[in-house]
Amino acid sequence: MTTFNNEQYEMALADWANCCANYQVIQQLIPTNFVFELTPDQIDWLKKTNDNKNFCTEIGVYSDKLVLILCPLDNKGLKIPVTEHPYSFLAELTSDLTLMEKQEYTVVKNAVLSKELCNIDHNSNMYLPVSNVPIMDQDKALASIESWRTEGMTWFYMECSEFKGSRIFKRFLVPAEDLTPMKENLSGIVCSFGLKFSDIYQRTLVTLIFISQYKELLENNGNSIQTISNTYDWSQPCPPICNI
Repeated sequence: MTTFNNEQYEMALADWANCCANYQVIQQLIPTNFVFELTPDQIDWLKKTNDNKNFCTEIGVYSDKLVLILCPLDNKGLKIPVTEHPYSFLAELTSDLTLMEKQEYTVVKNAVLSKELCNIDHNSNMYLPVSNVPIMDQDKALASIESWRTEGMTWFYMECSEFKGSRIFKRFLVPAEDLTPMKENLSGIVCSFGLKFSDIYQRTLVTLIFISQYKELLENNGNSIQTISNTYDWSQPCPPICNI
């Protein structure tokens, strides 16, 4: 597991902060078809260390490359002091990326017979799939990632030229459930940037999309009325959403 010590961690954060106003540097740092890949040992470390429903991912620069740094939070939402800071380089995918979504529908039919065996009532109800985890609709995820790939640099250019980089993300607040695999044999998690319009802020924000990767594709575990997916997105960029 690749980690920073405290000094390297602080330097990486400072270097990214210094880059945010320089569009030419950002162009070199962030190819929009590159992603972060989290390994199982990094995921296990964070799950054991984190003590909150959310965790933090911070953005830094190290060896002239963008890095995603994992930061656990305590039960009050404050960063837990640690001596090692796992990180991942922004890099080209090592293999094809599969986004999977499976929905099941249940139809319940009821019929009532009278004592004379006459049909006196019948109805049919369809129960739509629901999810107990913060999954992202696959079509929305694809659109968000594609928008980042084609328009990400335009977004950076506007932020650098009009706002001097002050509104560019420094960290993301992410639900810890994004690290919970839907099945065993998790081989890692791919984190891709995406662009998503915020109705509240009335502007396009950058988000992180988490895509669980398995040695085998997800299969139904026998539960019905459920949406099964390997794609998650509820990450909040700071700025502007700075709750950490």
